[in-house]
Amino acid sequence: MPRTAPPTDHPREPVAVADRPARPLAARAARGLLGQLAGAAGGLRRTATEAVATPARTAASAAQAAVRSRVRPADLDDRDSLLVRDALPIAWTVASLWFRAEVRGLHHIPRERPVLFVGNHSGGAMTPDSFVFALGFTSFFGPERPLHVLVDTVLTSLPGLGILRRLGALPGDDAAAREALSAGSCVLVYPGGHREAHRPSWESARIDLGDDPGVVRLALDAGVPIVPVVSIGGQETALFLGRGEALARRLGLDRRFGIGAVPLSVAPPWGLNVGDVLGHLPLPAKLVVQVLPPVDVRAEFGPDPDERAVLDHLAATMQEMLTELGRRRRLPVVG
Repeated sequence: MPRTAPPTDHPREPVAVADRPARPLAARAARGLLGQLAGAAGGLRRTATEAVATPARTAASAAQAAVRSRVRPADLDDRDSLLVRDALPIAWTVASLWFRAEVRGLHHIPRERPVLFVGNHSGGAMTPDSFVFALGFTSFFGPERPLHVLVDTVLTSLPGLGILRRLGALPGDDAAAREALSAGSCVLVYPGGHREAHRPSWESARIDLGDDPGVVRLALDAGVPIVPVVSIGGQETALFLGRGEALARRLGLDRRFGIGAVPLSVAPPWGLNVGDVLGHLPLPAKLVVQVLPPVDVRAEFGPDPDERAVLDHLAATMQEMLTELGRRRRLPVVG
């Protein structure tokens, strides 16, 4: 089980939903691990496909079906805490057995206010680092505290991936992040984006937050602290060969479709994976996520801070932690 330190008022195991009668302890034990996982999967399927029939959800479902093939505006009400709660048993199992995940430093996160998480990113389109951090956060604070992860805008509108919105994903734009922070939610962003996620595996030990201090401006406008989140291990879930900018230019994808990169990787089940369009099965590498103390930008950098200086400070702080995590790591994949 991924190691976190949940407080006593937030139990580690998901709490049973009130309208689902609890089974006797002996009956649950007799079912065994596989039986319990099967039951959890069944509950997750029911919650995912048979959402509570409120007028708002009915209208949202109809709207989603009507615009399934198009990018639609972010809707914070899409997040379904019941679905998040039902997903926890399966998510814990995957994170524990497949990734041997550890999430450290969750006590640094302020409890009574929204925060902007800034993370480094690796692992390609499957984003195992996001999965592990979101699982640790939800287990520590409970599924009722909303966490929204900004992802590629297209992913939230592709047919079959609408469940990402119900799990808290939002289209990756500033407007969606501002709306979520204003509503009291926590938001996770990756300023490095595709540059970090798809760069070669042998170059992933370096923090790259880019040159645009927009993430600092976002925190200042929303009046929230920035909490750096550093992860390691995602770069070992596949052999990432590069972002493929030259290939995109050679194929004319940048001119015709605005696609500036075609990531290349080697991973099951496809072998050579071009563009990661079909996704891949992440290798079972050990993932470690470290949460750092919050940064109150105006308190630490003055009432009119230099946004680029703040971004450089975040990058340097995160790089120091990533280097330390790498130093402690004995072997690739093994951790």
